[in-house]
Amino acid sequence: MSSSAEPTAILAALAAGDRSPRLRHVERLPARPAQTADWPGWVAPQLLASLTGSGIARPWSHQRQAMDLAHAGQHVVLSTGTASGKSLGYLVPALTAVLDGLEAPTGRGATMLYVAPTKALAADQLARIEAMALPGIRAATYDGDTPADERRWIRDHANVVLTNPDLLHHSLLPGHQHWASFLRSLRYVVIDECHLYRGVFGSHVSSVLRRLRRVGTRYRAHPTFVLASATVSHPASHAASLVGMPVSPVDVDGSPREALTFALWEPPLVDEARRSATTEAAELLAELVDRNVQTLAFARSRAGVEALASSARKRLGQVSGDAEATIAAYRGGYLPQERRELERALRDGELRGLAATNALELGVDISGLDAVLIAGWPGRRANLWQQAGRAGRSGRESLAVFIAADDPLDTYLLDHPEAIFGAPIESTVMDPANPHVLAPHLAAAAHELPLTEDDLPMFGTAARGVVDLLVERGILRRRPTGWFWARDDRPGDHVNLRGTTEVVSIVERRSGRVLGTIDEASAHSQVHTGAVHVHQGDTFVVTDLDLAAATATVVRGDPGWSTHSQSVGSFEILGAQRQESWGEIEVCFGSVRVTTQVTSFLRRLPSGEVLGTHPLDLPQRSLVTRGVWWTMPLDLLEEAGIEEAQVPGAAHAAEHAAIGMLPLVATSDRWDVGGVSTDCHPDTGLPTILVYDGYPGGAGFAERAHSAFGEWIEATRDAVGRCQCARGCPACVQSPKCGNGNEPLDKARAIRLLDLVLMSRPG
Repeated sequence: MSSSAEPTAILAALAAGDRSPRLRHVERLPARPAQTADWPGWVAPQLLASLTGSGIARPWSHQRQAMDLAHAGQHVVLSTGTASGKSLGYLVPALTAVLDGLEAPTGRGATMLYVAPTKALAADQLARIEAMALPGIRAATYDGDTPADERRWIRDHANVVLTNPDLLHHSLLPGHQHWASFLRSLRYVVIDECHLYRGVFGSHVSSVLRRLRRVGTRYRAHPTFVLASATVSHPASHAASLVGMPVSPVDVDGSPREALTFALWEPPLVDEARRSATTEAAELLAELVDRNVQTLAFARSRAGVEALASSARKRLGQVSGDAEATIAAYRGGYLPQERRELERALRDGELRGLAATNALELGVDISGLDAVLIAGWPGRRANLWQQAGRAGRSGRESLAVFIAADDPLDTYLLDHPEAIFGAPIESTVMDPANPHVLAPHLAAAAHELPLTEDDLPMFGTAARGVVDLLVERGILRRRPTGWFWARDDRPGDHVNLRGTTEVVSIVERRSGRVLGTIDEASAHSQVHTGAVHVHQGDTFVVTDLDLAAATATVVRGDPGWSTHSQSVGSFEILGAQRQESWGEIEVCFGSVRVTTQVTSFLRRLPSGEVLGTHPLDLPQRSLVTRGVWWTMPLDLLEEAGIEEAQVPGAAHAAEHAAIGMLPLVATSDRWDVGGVSTDCHPDTGLPTILVYDGYPGGAGFAERAHSAFGEWIEATRDAVGRCQCARGCPACVQSPKCGNGNEPLDKARAIRLLDLVLMSRPG
């Protein structure tokens, strides 16, 4: 932005005229001065020369602190803000070790392993290392895209390998013998963006890192782990949970930060419902780009990103071939070359506007952005600050705008800005002891090297029981020297670290081109036969979903309507682990089995008119997971003014609102969890509301909900009660993922139900 277009002036222009009521709150975050330190005396001279030659005269204080801890052999987590230069904190000690090792008379010298959650981050980090032009540093990315003829050279000669957890799990660890030379010299393991390792994904990665430590010990390597994270609560405990060892935190940010103007924005009401955050963001994105303000707009879903970019382009009047040069979409599911080209165009300034999912929330080197729009709550405060931190990287003042979606939590935050600006970052939730996660990794560990009694403590107290179960099922075989893999296949092939077991390819029928991918569970509801699918602004219709072949076939064309799947669900309580009495209301946490089935879909015009309902023949899906549930006696509900016939609508509305508010107390978003409510559950004999983790074995979200139950329900009651709608809307009790078409819902009696729960609160 030019000096004549400061953030406050841009915001004033956006909120001019009849838009004024949309600007609900403005927070100005002051600039932060830099705190620098001297370079350590142990830095390799050629590395120091490269850094100072590139203009880095002195490191920030947090960089120096992390460097010294890592150089001394202490495991360390560097948890500071976006664009605070965390990479220098691990590159300086690790590259120094590699450079110093080049002088060793024999052997390979020291090696470094860099692990990132995405291929894009590894590629970005490789470019950073190569730009240093350090003689003797042989750096390479090793992932699923690496050609076969390059893999052997990397294993035998590279001293800096950049990869991801999936490659560790599927390739490096099972084939560790091929990596013997590299592993024998391993001095540093860098775990970048470690705050993303949460829920089931985090639990999987935790086991992978323990397997890496165990295989490293086989080659007498005991590397120092350096973890980098966005600002999170309790970074040391999260990092220690990941690697299974004590970790020292560095969390006082010494980097400078220019002032940030942060606005909370409420879209207007249209036909008694709030205009969608995506539509509002598209309007603002088009206006900002028209003012030559380079802007990144985050949306919560792939479909939302496509719609946002398409609508913004239309608003600029660019509907022909050059529209992509100004505004584009960026999301997961694109092919790698598409993503790299978009990243380049944004860096070079060819793209003035980009709509993205949280795939661009990470540390991909995108700088110089003037503004960030956040369409809908991104799941956690940590995500919010990561996304907002994408603006202002060029040292100028910047603008961030959170645009509230029709969602209970978004509504609550408009009325409670202190929940954003005055609240700490959430603790990261994961459950490494989840037996559904632990079992395949213990099997994989036994396949890599026979498991021994001495290995089990590394995997936690639950490991022995899981090993015994694997023996009972014939997966492992016990021998005097330990446990051995007892089958002919590879155990790693049976688990996907990202929490999904199958991936469905979306294929264009005429050309055979793969447009993208989607996980098998989502395929049932999003790419079923007859579904309308959007990719890079182009509309397709699914002609066939073949689950056996893991393929959804599509044809290009816009029928003029959208599709919305409908489903039915039920649950069975397998056992309560914790139970708390709130008077006559029982609040429980434990294991449940949830059964769902997508049964049909609606065709709906843009006006909202439903054209028809069409049946689907899809199989049931069964999920054994963990949940939090509460039961309420009928007579108590009747005393609160909820008659028996009104219980389904009240419980259903309360369930939706509670799911929407769960991110306030747990590091989840709406799509991480599910819910079911019933007026009389067969296992309890009472009206029951369940909220469950959407992953096998659980992810820790429901457990956190149970421990913060009072805070959670109180905020839920506040959000529903404050909403100004008469009968319930997406901002309070309607859910975008409801398989029952948001029927029945009873907002007024949901408030009475929530009041009843809170009045029964102990103490």
